[in-house]
Amino acid sequence: MTFSHKPYQEDETSVQDTTLPENNLVVHNDEVNTFDWVIETLIDICKHSQEQAEQCAYIIHNKGKYAVKHGKFDRLKPMKDQIVERGISATIE
Repeated sequence: MTFSHKPYQEDETSVQDTTLPENNLVVHNDEVNTFDWVIETLIDICKHSQEQAEQCAYIIHNKGKYAVKHGKFDRLKPMKDQIVERGISATIE
C-alpha cells in the first residue's frame, strides 16, 4: 500500500480576512499631569503592573508620547476615553 503525501493547501478564495487592523493607544506628555497620576491611570485603566506603568510614564515624559497598549480599536476606544476623562491626552493611532 502506498500513500501519496501532499501538503494541505487551502483554497485562497475560501479564506476571508475578517481580522481588523491593530491600533496603538498613545498617551501624550504634558506639563500638567504628575507622574503619579499617569502611573495610577495606566494601572487602573490599562491594567499595567506598577513597574510597567512607571516605565511607560518615563518614556512618555522623555519621548513626548508612547503607545501604552496595542490592539483592536473597539477595545482601545473605551480606554482612551477614560484616560482623556482623567485629563490626560491620549489618541488611537
